[in-house]
Amino acid sequence: MKVIVLGAGVIGTASAWYLAQAGHEVEVVERRDGPGLETSFANGGQVSVCHAEPWANPGAPLKIARWLLREDAPLLFRLTADPAQWAWGLRFLYECTAWRTRENTAAILAMAFHGRRKLQELRAETGIAYEQSTRGILHYYTQRAEFEAAREAAGFMRRYGLDRTVKTVEEAVAIEPALAAAAPRIVGATFTPSDESGDAYVFTVELAKRAEARGVRLRNGCEVRGLRATAQGVTGVVVSGAEGEETIAGDAFVVALGAYSGLLTRPLGIDLPLYPAKGYSATLAVADADLAPRVSLTDDEAKIVISRLGERLRIAGTAELSGWSTALNPVRCEALVRRIESLFPGACDWERPEYWAGLRPSTPSNVPLVGATRIPNLWLNTGHGTLGWTMACGSGAALADLVSGRRPEVAFPFTRP
Repeated sequence: MKVIVLGAGVIGTASAWYLAQAGHEVEVVERRDGPGLETSFANGGQVSVCHAEPWANPGAPLKIARWLLREDAPLLFRLTADPAQWAWGLRFLYECTAWRTRENTAAILAMAFHGRRKLQELRAETGIAYEQSTRGILHYYTQRAEFEAAREAAGFMRRYGLDRTVKTVEEAVAIEPALAAAAPRIVGATFTPSDESGDAYVFTVELAKRAEARGVRLRNGCEVRGLRATAQGVTGVVVSGAEGEETIAGDAFVVALGAYSGLLTRPLGIDLPLYPAKGYSATLAVADADLAPRVSLTDDEAKIVISRLGERLRIAGTAELSGWSTALNPVRCEALVRRIESLFPGACDWERPEYWAGLRPSTPSNVPLVGATRIPNLWLNTGHGTLGWTMACGSGAALADLVSGRRPEVAFPFTRP
């Protein structure tokens, strides 16, 4: 079949790769000048099965209420008159119930495990390099209550096969010596040695090159305007580019447009439970290699992740549900750097951070939308929230299986007609 993939972020590029591997003719449509320039560009860098617990959990409503007036809150609902935001928020509250949290965590874990394994297989097959580190991910806690909750979560995840273990402060410093200066502020840690980190943008660019070498056509600079559909299915996607407007025909269409996916499907009567969650990052030059962490870290109180990317340190986190703007909020930007500078003084050139913000495509449950729609040849691969980099290869491989009429390797609640 000829399959048109809409979007060349890490999700769309991975989808194209696995679809081409399955023998399909693949064309990728991307509005930017190259792959990976939207949400994949400067994310936290973690391939983190250990982050499978969703934002929507029994403790979330009280935390969000406490954070409402804090401009630098880790999760900020900036209430607007947008009905879609209110609908998303109400569904989020439903997903905070204990039984929904358990089901959602299990689903997220399944796809995250699959994504990490497929990434490792792809790396071994292709030799692709992207500043990857396989030193694991260490969560550290500066609040006793958060640490005790993490103990319980670690036990739950171990029942599903995740090697997340509880560590003392001394054990945490032994794993990452750069934490020594912050040790008096830390009360405990958890460690997942099988998790990884790396530059998602570099990975996406390199995978796109390999996909092109296998015959995938990349059409950059093409804005998706809409889908043409009949009762039998989608017949083409309308795009505009340097040569004007045209319709690209295909046999199957994959929507991998991140937070914008629902805007494309809504005119066809397919309302997706997606809302953009703006995340921020700061990238800094390492000033002292001994003081900058090499193990990827998560500051659980501030909901900030830290990844060493060669001679750079990537600090990322927070979620702001405030609409579609990617404008930088100086308060939230500076809060990222201020928090980590206080823990790792002297590690980086703290005066010259490169700030960035991107829109994560978030579902209320944090479970992504992968699979079929009620339109026979229209498929979804979107809604991965903060775990797009973690799940990219897994959801791309699973999507290719579904399009090809095969049963995917992972037990996951795929979308159905």
